[in-house]
Amino acid sequence: MELIVRQATVSDLDRLVPLFDDYRRFYRQASESDRIRKFLLDRFEHNQSVIFVAVKDGATVGFTQLYPSFSSGALARIFILNDLFVDPGARRTGAGGALLQAAAEYGRRVGALRLVLSTEETNTPAQSLYEKLGWKRNTEFCTYQITL
Repeated sequence: MELIVRQATVSDLDRLVPLFDDYRRFYRQASESDRIRKFLLDRFEHNQSVIFVAVKDGATVGFTQLYPSFSSGALARIFILNDLFVDPGARRTGAGGALLQAAAEYGRRVGALRLVLSTEETNTPAQSLYEKLGWKRNTEFCTYQITL
């Protein structure tokens, strides 16, 4: 069967929760299905993000989540591609690339200037995929954060 990438709806919640849990565990977070369900449900109910899912052979094998933002300098809409995950058993099937392409097509369709993302320095497989698809590493700005 072919790989299908489509925008997720709240009806995808049950399929998204375990994937999102695996994604968080990849980043060394605790497994918290109830909190994940509430978090994702809030995003859907308040239209606070756009989620795409990759479906292969009837199984949801990956997702990406975009958060809307704006560039004050460019006076334009941008999206933060905050999450991208493909189930380890479905990697190297094109799902990650297809999700990234769907996110970029969505951004273009709604008139966004760009998508931005960050990943761990050690996540070289993801970095290779991004660069293969034309993403450029930012060498002009440093990113800082403060824990509140």
